[in-house]
Amino acid sequence: MNSNHNTEVSPQVYARIGGVLYLIIIAAGIFGELFVRDKLVVSGNAIATANNIMAHELLWRISIASDLIMHVCDIPLMLVFYVLLRPVNKNLALLMVLFNLIQTAVLVANKLNLLAAMSLLGSADYLKAFNPNQLHALSYLSIKLHGIGFSVGLIFFGFTCLVSGYLIFRSGYLPRILGVMMQIAGLCYLINSFALIIASAFAYRMFPVVLLPPFIAELSLCLWLLIKGVNVLKWNKQVGV
Repeated sequence: MNSNHNTEVSPQVYARIGGVLYLIIIAAGIFGELFVRDKLVVSGNAIATANNIMAHELLWRISIASDLIMHVCDIPLMLVFYVLLRPVNKNLALLMVLFNLIQTAVLVANKLNLLAAMSLLGSADYLKAFNPNQLHALSYLSIKLHGIGFSVGLIFFGFTCLVSGYLIFRSGYLPRILGVMMQIAGLCYLINSFALIIASAFAYRMFPVVLLPPFIAELSLCLWLLIKGVNVLKWNKQVGV
């Protein structure tokens, strides 16, 4: 016999899964950016940077793989946030996902710059058309382009945070303060990215202060989903159960 009874997955399950995915994303991002690229890339020195990458090629490759794992986790996390926030406003929840999809697509494509930076320092025959200094400069340029591409991607994530922050604030089953923090995070991302494009010297003076609020906001949301989840009674009231 066919049953028409639908078993809905509890929002708490989605919240816990989202918390785990968000934690993986934060950890992978910190590893790649702070523990690898920040250590190996010497600002303004293409030769030293090239030597560091060649001396730690496996670590450089692992950092790229870590970034890609982060972006793989982005996809199910988008679904989690859509499910959790669509009772507030389905259209805005969909808009949030679309902004986030563009961000992830830009950042995944941007990893090609990090792969190019490493490939230019290899021993392939076709690279002999360039002298070592040229290859070092091209490799460093690829890393700089990765930084610019990262900023472009964060423009779309800034809008993602603005929309998700509004939905969290209006939800009633997640703390309003998290919504406010996520909207502040979105503004910080937008300010940082557009400053890097329009006035890079000013942006470098702001960094990393302007990115501290987003880190606090995202980590707070991650831990809340992981530990507390949603208020199920208010969730049921919102969805009309």
